[in-house]
Amino acid sequence: MACLFCFPTDKLSPEERKGKYGDAWGQYADNENQFKVKLCGAPCAEPCCWLGSMICTPCAQYKLRHMALNHAEPGSGWSNYKCCQGMFGGCCCVQPGNVGEQSCPQCCMFLEGCCCPGMAVSASQGLVMQQYGLGLDEDDVRLIRCNNCLQWLACVASCLNICIDFDGDDAIVGILNAIADIVFCCVSGCMTARTYHEIKEREKEAPEKYRMER
Repeated sequence: MACLFCFPTDKLSPEERKGKYGDAWGQYADNENQFKVKLCGAPCAEPCCWLGSMICTPCAQYKLRHMALNHAEPGSGWSNYKCCQGMFGGCCCVQPGNVGEQSCPQCCMFLEGCCCPGMAVSASQGLVMQQYGLGLDEDDVRLIRCNNCLQWLACVASCLNICIDFDGDDAIVGILNAIADIVFCCVSGCMTARTYHEIKEREKEAPEKYRMER
């Protein structure tokens, strides 16, 4: 997580808002409201959720999405579920809403958590951000820039590994991939814990609404 502090916290530039990932988060970049806890403070606020989400990511994302859906619309169960909530669009014939969500939403959600855990937690967090008009804090901006940097480094290293043969090239690529995996694991855990904390705190502020619906 310390590597996040190497990146600036200025608002996302137009270039950084391009692409599926940029489009997904760019819509929240100018919102003024903030989460009740910052991204890097989430492990302290919800340590069990943070650790649990890293130990069993699919189960954690399944639980978090159900919480987010029923927080947005109490008592709705899985009726409003779509793959990644349509946040990142689709690919060819695989489109959100047309991959069996209506017939078996629980199975689809578990597969989503297994196959694309980053998008799964982003979609759950996006539901909460959309409901309360929450924006990106400094840690979110650093995360986006850190992710872009890691992806660029991994791409360059992979290309060099193909084009140039030198001692230790496989080790360098392996180290970069390991760093990227560790950062992803920690950050997705923080996002899960922060979203869980936000839902829990919001429901404490209006407990009767959720108690009556459930």
